[in-house]
Amino acid sequence: MTHGIAEKPEVYQGQFGEFTITKEDRNGVIIYRSALGVAALCFALSTGAVLWRGSHPAVLTALTFLYAGFSLALGVSLATIHIYLAPLHRLLQAFWVISCVASLFIAIQNPAAFALTVYNSPVALIGVGFIFVALTGIFFKEAFCFNRLETKLLTPIVPLLLVGHWVGVLPVQGERLLLGIWAILFLVFATRKAFQPIPPDIGDKTVFAYLHEQRSTAKKLNFQD
Repeated sequence: MTHGIAEKPEVYQGQFGEFTITKEDRNGVIIYRSALGVAALCFALSTGAVLWRGSHPAVLTALTFLYAGFSLALGVSLATIHIYLAPLHRLLQAFWVISCVASLFIAIQNPAAFALTVYNSPVALIGVGFIFVALTGIFFKEAFCFNRLETKLLTPIVPLLLVGHWVGVLPVQGERLLLGIWAILFLVFATRKAFQPIPPDIGDKTVFAYLHEQRSTAKKLNFQD
């Protein structure tokens, strides 16, 4: 009988020693994956609406709310994702902040539907596009760490579609095809993440501790100088 006795945490061997995974670590991964799922669902619903009804007024209104949900969910994912390189992690979060600020400015300053403004304005697309740069960073990280086929495909598809539309080299049918593939692969990615074992998403905590110690030591040396 183990009732009333705390379960002993499993010990893992890291690069710089042993570490344990706490309940908080696991909850963080669950939040990360759940947020990714919400972002993927919002993106898929937006894509389906666009491909089905195009620029119908009801669709344009729905796109604004779905984009807001996508943005918030992606922000949660970026807050809870585990990335060894802290500067890269902060850079992706900075891209998200830039995009959110730009999106709010566009929504407030332009009376036209948000989606149409972004679609028709290269400047607006650049501002909003930073959030998709952050998303591509997640895809790249997942492809590098877990060798997932869908994220290997998504990593080039996202910039190809956005830059292709921005410079005007993609035909409408080509954009629709890439958008549909993006939405499907994003859903596949989020679904597969939901069933992946949790420890790999947490990573080697001794590496995080080592890198943190290295940064702290460097700051102390710079301060003394």
